[in-house]
Amino acid sequence: MSDEELLAERFEEHRGHLRAVAYRMLGSLTEAEDAVQEAWLRLGRTDPGEIGNLGGWLTTVTGRICLDLLRSRTARREQPMDETFVPDPVIRPLPRTDPEQEALRADSVGVALLVVLDRLAPDERLAFVLHDMFAVPFDDIAPVVGRTAAATRQLAGRARRRVRDATPSSEPDPGRQKEALDAFMAAARGGDFEALVAVLHPDVVLRADAGALVRGAAGSKTLRGAKPVAESALLFARYTAAARMALVNDAIGLVSVVEGRIRSVMSVTVTDGRITGLYILADPERLARLEVPDDEA
Repeated sequence: MSDEELLAERFEEHRGHLRAVAYRMLGSLTEAEDAVQEAWLRLGRTDPGEIGNLGGWLTTVTGRICLDLLRSRTARREQPMDETFVPDPVIRPLPRTDPEQEALRADSVGVALLVVLDRLAPDERLAFVLHDMFAVPFDDIAPVVGRTAAATRQLAGRARRRVRDATPSSEPDPGRQKEALDAFMAAARGGDFEALVAVLHPDVVLRADAGALVRGAAGSKTLRGAKPVAESALLFARYTAAARMALVNDAIGLVSVVEGRIRSVMSVTVTDGRITGLYILADPERLARLEVPDDEA
């Protein structure tokens, strides 16, 4: 095996980890793949003999690439800064046997948490993701953000507080999640407004991201309160009628498939048996990049 083939093999051992880092940093599956590919290109321009810890080097390089992308986003004031942005979901079939074990096994992060991460400043997000999620030492993060290790620690601490305060609590038991979604689907499909209100928390928040091109009632929106969200659910009941359950990131969600194409993906947060948050991706351009999950349920 040549040196280049050996280096490529070693890189592939880290690809999954790097993709996880980039996804948490960017909330975009496509951009995460691009960031990982750029890390490979940068590795090819570096003398491997000068790298003591390949995994650590690749992690910080990927973080730096993502940081540059986030800073560029902020400078251009792109869509991810507004209230309707929903990150790309990771969809997997709902297994017949034990969805809880599947959710625990999967290296995933909740859509609700990704939404909160998107509200952080780029440097805060990098410090939080690398340190709190991947245990990268502050001494290694500091050069990436151009600060001292002490200042980087403060950066991560500020981000941690913001994440803690803004991330909604959610029922971790897939069985309870499924019960709430079953009730939601039955009420929406049956046109039962009161039953919908009953399964929704009074302070429920719906965030729908339909992209920049979709306008009108089907466009991007944020709704608050059980009655407005229930009214919206009835208006778009046709999507619920075509929905199937799947694992959406770290929880059970709904994927609406019409004529073999994904028309929407919904993730929810559930507390005490009621839905507290709905995160709906309905952007046709982004949905077209997702694969329809096999129906194993």
